[in-house]
Amino acid sequence: MRVLIADDHDLLRDTLVSFMTAEGGVEAIAASDLDDALLCIEKQGPFDLVLLDYAMPGMNGLEGLKRVIALGPDQRVALMSGLASREVAEEALALGAAGFLPKTLPAKRLVNAVRFMAMGEQYAPIDFMTAGTEPPDKHPLAERLSKRELQMLQGLYEGKSNKEIARDFDLSEPTIKLHMKTLYRKLNAHNRTQAAMIAKEAGLF
Repeated sequence: MRVLIADDHDLLRDTLVSFMTAEGGVEAIAASDLDDALLCIEKQGPFDLVLLDYAMPGMNGLEGLKRVIALGPDQRVALMSGLASREVAEEALALGAAGFLPKTLPAKRLVNAVRFMAMGEQYAPIDFMTAGTEPPDKHPLAERLSKRELQMLQGLYEGKSNKEIARDFDLSEPTIKLHMKTLYRKLNAHNRTQAAMIAKEAGLF
């Protein structure tokens, strides 16, 4: 079984590759962003499964998923995320994704899910899909932040300006600045770059 794991978080990606390889019978290839993933598919594909991180560079929400799915029916594609909502998961499945994996899944369960999807089935954790709009096991860092602050942090993580974040949520820029101040204080961060790095190192998105 050949699997492509595309995620910009080095530690998580390398851990997944190592774990799957150690399971035996799995060849796991790594990519760090969407462009890298597309190049891997072109040069080394097709894969039994392509696993895309929802928030990595180049994804642009679900647009990246659509691009990889459009490569052809032989290319099975699944989405994984640390913070995406049930609605995102449902939309991904409706677009034809092979499945959706929350990053909160235990490693063994994740590997079993990958095998399941690679064999042609569609997978999404029942406990996640039947819960409310929030992921069932919130990240420790997310526990300290409000829903709005998490939205601000994800905007920073994605490299957006205050103006772009304001437009995304139909808020004024002064309101965004107030949310940012509270966010920095809770994260003990001095600026937006440091806040984004804290989120990245924690594997929040």
